Amino acid sequence: MDNLIQIVSVPIIIALVYGALAGYKILVNGKENWIRIIPVIAGLLGVILGIVAFYAVPEIIAASNILTAMLIGGASGLAATGTNQIFKQLLPKAEKKEEGEGDGGGDGDK
Repeated sequence: MDNLIQIVSVPIIIALVYGALAGYKILVNGKENWIRIIPVIAGLLGVILGIVAFYAVPEIIAASNILTAMLIGGASGLAATGTNQIFKQLLPKAEKKEEGEGDGGGDGDK
């Protein structure tokens, strides 16, 4: 049962970082300079959450020392950025396909 609880810590950190970054994107309002640092923010936020989890609820994170907790948190934070990129890369293709059907106004690259 303890292993199951430890496995859950990574998706929890990913979800928290993903939600925080979604709020951050709204706050910066699409400014390119601020959007470029999102992976750095995700990694740092993940490290902070790993440290908090290590001290607040040590049984939830599979770490025997603080450095391991920081690495697990940082990797989970960066995984949130990767999750965002998966959705970003998959969704526009489906939307473009729907928009381009039947309008006859293509750009000639087909």
